[in-house]
Amino acid sequence: MTYNVDLPEIIPIFPLPGALLLPRSRLPLHLFEPRYLAMLDDTLKTPGRLIGMVQPNKVPGRDGGTGLHTIGCVGRVTQFSETEDGRYMITLSGLSRFRVVEEVEGFTPYRRAKVSWSGFERDMGPVDSDPGFDRDRFMNLLSRYFQARELQTDWESLREAEDELLINSLSMLLGFEPEDKQALLEAPSLSTRRETLVTLIEYTLRGGDDEGVMQ
Repeated sequence: MTYNVDLPEIIPIFPLPGALLLPRSRLPLHLFEPRYLAMLDDTLKTPGRLIGMVQPNKVPGRDGGTGLHTIGCVGRVTQFSETEDGRYMITLSGLSRFRVVEEVEGFTPYRRAKVSWSGFERDMGPVDSDPGFDRDRFMNLLSRYFQARELQTDWESLREAEDELLINSLSMLLGFEPEDKQALLEAPSLSTRRETLVTLIEYTLRGGDDEGVMQ
């Protein structure tokens, strides 16, 4: 699903390690800290209802001093519900990646950033495709991964899912390290993201051995 939303220059940002949002994908979130409850309250008053997901960057000197990775993804709040004790369950629908230009100082308890949308125009377009996707080979690899991790899934739904939905959903849900999630986010195309995903799965199956990774 696509949304006709104006992308502003300044957005609220939610730094959350390991949480990956991709364009045309959905991310459920549980908000309970007061600053993020305030962020949601302010967000719901805006026409776009946008929140930028961005991962903290633990590598010194690579983030311009913001403590954040340069690239994140903005989502529109499409579902939300309040619990009896004042927490919120929300769903963000991914719209577009962005590049953090600088953090904006202000009086809000949550962080905000000036961002650039340049270079990510395809994110707001139609569903992406992966012409070189060998689905049978990929599903065999995925089966090995799930067996090794003792995970269960609906294999029929996975086999029937469109390429983008399959690759993006697995990128968001599988238990990779935050830096690996960032690499999946920054992949310039669906094909590149699939190749990165395969590399990470192979790496995991080999117990962290870099040799023999399937390309």
